[in-house]
Amino acid sequence: MPTYVYACKDCGHAMEVVQSFSDEALTICPECQGALRKKFNSVGVVFKGSGFYRNDSRSTTSSSTPAASPAASSSPSKVSASASTSA
Repeated sequence: MPTYVYACKDCGHAMEVVQSFSDEALTICPECQGALRKKFNSVGVVFKGSGFYRNDSRSTTSSSTPAASPAASSSPSKVSASASTSA
């Protein structure tokens, strides 16, 4: 279940509450009976490791080899020269 952060508009009291998605939002501060507001923070998800980027799913041979074109097949020396300088 998600954890929500509430802050009181009157006294500034802050609290974290574990609630279900279907639960109603809290509106009354337990400290001063003032109005509560729900604070929204950035999502705490960090993607680390391989498999999260577009080029991670490609094989190493297809991403490092330039696509064959009719001009490239007529002059193979230009293709090999550009491939060796980019590495």
